[in-house]
Amino acid sequence: MNAGEDSPGKRLTRAEAKARTRERLLDAAARTFARKGYAGATVEEIAEAAGYTIGALYAHFSGKQELFLELMSSRANRRRAAVAEIFRADDGRDPVDALAEFLERTGSPDPDLMALRAEFWLYAVRNPDAMGALTAQRREQVDALVDLVSVAMEPRGVPPGVSARAVATVALAMFQGLTRQRRIDPDRVPGDLLAQGLRWLIAGLHATGPEPPPS
Repeated sequence: MNAGEDSPGKRLTRAEAKARTRERLLDAAARTFARKGYAGATVEEIAEAAGYTIGALYAHFSGKQELFLELMSSRANRRRAAVAEIFRADDGRDPVDALAEFLERTGSPDPDLMALRAEFWLYAVRNPDAMGALTAQRREQVDALVDLVSVAMEPRGVPPGVSARAVATVALAMFQGLTRQRRIDPDRVPGDLLAQGLRWLIAGLHATGPEPPPS
C-alpha cells in the first residue's frame, strides 16, 4: 500500500501519512526490540518489518537510540490516555477495582510490553545518558496512578501522613512483579489477584509503625 493511502478511495494528507508511517515504524520497533533485544535489533530490520526503506526510517528518527526512547515515550502516552478513560467511566465501581483495571489494561494487552520494559531498564543501566529518560518514565507512571490511589485510600480511613505517591510506587512495583510472575507461571496469578493484593496493601497502611518520639 502506498504511504499516502490508507484504504482504496481514501488518500491521506501529508501530515496523516507522516504520522501513519511513524506509528508503523514504532510498532515494528516494539516487535523487533522485544524479540531480539536492543543490542540485537538493527534499524534495517525494523524498517523492513514496517514495510519501509531505511531512508524512510531515518526521515523520522536519527537512529536506533532515538527510535527506542520514542517508542517507550509513546507507550507511556497510551497509558495516560487509559487513565483518562477510566476516570470518565463513572460507574460506581470500587476504586481499587478501577486501579487494578488500569494497571491490567496498560500492561497485559501488549505481550511485548514486559520485554520492552526489561530492555529499557537494561539499556538505561548500561547507558547512563539514558537513565534520565527511564527516571522520567517511572515518575510519569507513578503520577498517572496517584489520583486513583488517593480515591481508593479515601474511604478506608488511611492514617494521616501516608503518601498516596508512596502507595502508588508500591502498587506499580506489585503490578510489575505479578506481571512477570504471570508470564512465568500463569496458573498462580489469576485475574483477580492484583485487585486482592491492592486491597491487602491499602488495608496494611493501618499497620504503619508509630511516629518517632519528639526530639
